[in-house]
Amino acid sequence: MDAVEIVAYSVFYLYLPFRRSAQKLGTRNFCWILLLYRRAFLLQFLSMRQGEVTFVANRISGFFKRCFPVSAGDCLKTLFGLFLATASCIILRELNPGDDYMAAVQVIYVLAAFMIARFTQGFLYGTFAAVAGVLLTNFIFTYPYWAFNFTLPGYPVTILCALIVSVTTSTMTARIKEQGQLQLEAEREKMRSNLLRAVSHDLRTPLTSILGASSAILENDSVLTAKERLTLLGEIHEDAEWLVGMVENLLTVTRVDGAVGANLNKVPEAAEEVVAEAVSKFRKRFPERVISASVPDDLLMVPMDAMLIKQVIINLLENVAFHTPPDTRARLTVSRQGKNAQFCVSDNGAGISPERLAHIFDGMFQRDREDHADAHHSMGIGLSVCNSIVKAHGGTMEARNVPGGGAEFTFRLPLEEE
Repeated sequence: MDAVEIVAYSVFYLYLPFRRSAQKLGTRNFCWILLLYRRAFLLQFLSMRQGEVTFVANRISGFFKRCFPVSAGDCLKTLFGLFLATASCIILRELNPGDDYMAAVQVIYVLAAFMIARFTQGFLYGTFAAVAGVLLTNFIFTYPYWAFNFTLPGYPVTILCALIVSVTTSTMTARIKEQGQLQLEAEREKMRSNLLRAVSHDLRTPLTSILGASSAILENDSVLTAKERLTLLGEIHEDAEWLVGMVENLLTVTRVDGAVGANLNKVPEAAEEVVAEAVSKFRKRFPERVISASVPDDLLMVPMDAMLIKQVIINLLENVAFHTPPDTRARLTVSRQGKNAQFCVSDNGAGISPERLAHIFDGMFQRDREDHADAHHSMGIGLSVCNSIVKAHGGTMEARNVPGGGAEFTFRLPLEEE
């Protein structure tokens, strides 16, 4: 029984016995109508579909999770921040006997609440730090010491100011993180649309080539020489390998499409071994290509998903093979640059046009008409996948034209802190 029903029954049993019959009848009818409407509303609410109730519950649960998330890391940050603030205030009191330090104590705790709210999720930890700072100031640094005194003048104002600082900072931090997440989602959506446009072209061309070569064999098998038949089969095999590589790239996109570092099996790997395996696989497919590799003399351990980084290196080397003349030389160098491991793939070809260079990692441009052999192979998907993999590792990737001629692709991966 809720408040509406209590009022209606009270009118029935307390008010109506003292009224005249006409008024009693009208009031009784009104009460009955009120109760019927109330029951109908409750029945309608209870008859809501389970999906709607679940949706409302999920929205409420999501709101509380966003505003008041529970995290062991944030708890440790909050406790550590309050500990540092309290220790600083105690040292300040020892250095400045008397009451001259009280203003500095309040500023330190307000600053602690600000920093905790800035570097934690939601409103819970910043609000807790603000209240805890006021209580610690009252308990430790206000007479009588090591006891609470809530009768101090201006005490409610202090609590209010600390809460305003923490809530405002938490709100600003949440908005900044939300904007960053929206921007990240927009970039992912742009990458997906660019990949779909590139796939629509790059899948159609090799499939058409496979269909044409296989049709020629089936329809003209009796008149084809052994050499012509082998040539057509070789074209089919080459296009099939290209399609397999493209499928691997697309599967990689689905693997790294998420938060940075998601689904990555990052373990320290020797850069020399990863490079050797990638070069070996490339040479098996392109034995006629000339490639040189250079690695540092000292062992360079890099935190990475070795399979994905090998795919990046292979994609960059295949980009040289597909878009440069056969006599073009490729060079792969690995070096240590500060806190990063740098991988560089360069060639002595004609370079990349400025129009393509500006959007080279978008996966959205088409090949130039004057591109060399294997013109049906676009570099858009492969380079876009490479960029996604490197970003998922927390690294950066760039491309440029070498002044002496040729193109150079460089990506950097962060090293473990020593």
